[in-house]
Amino acid sequence: MKTGFAFVVLACVVLCVSGCGSGPQDLIVGKWEAGQAGSKVTAEFGKDGKAKLTMFGKTVEGTYKVNGGDELEWTLNGKTTKSKVKVTATELELTSEGKTITYKKV
Repeated sequence: MKTGFAFVVLACVVLCVSGCGSGPQDLIVGKWEAGQAGSKVTAEFGKDGKAKLTMFGKTVEGTYKVNGGDELEWTLNGKTTKSKVKVTATELELTSEGKTITYKKV
């Protein structure tokens, strides 16, 4: 009986821990940079679904959402784009139309 109870408790703990992992929607929140000095691109994603993109000293604002865990859909200046997304705690990789941009967490 004790062995069965211990197994059930262990199974519950494993399920709770695995369910608490950070998914792409949580990991993407924050400020990211790509490029080199003089041509840096900064992307900022808020918890509220708002996004900012800064290039060449100009900032555009819009919205974003992560679809299905591997697609970033964002709308900036009225234009919606979709990119394949891979995100970790320190790196954000966006692939669209055969081109990949890798951002580092700031």
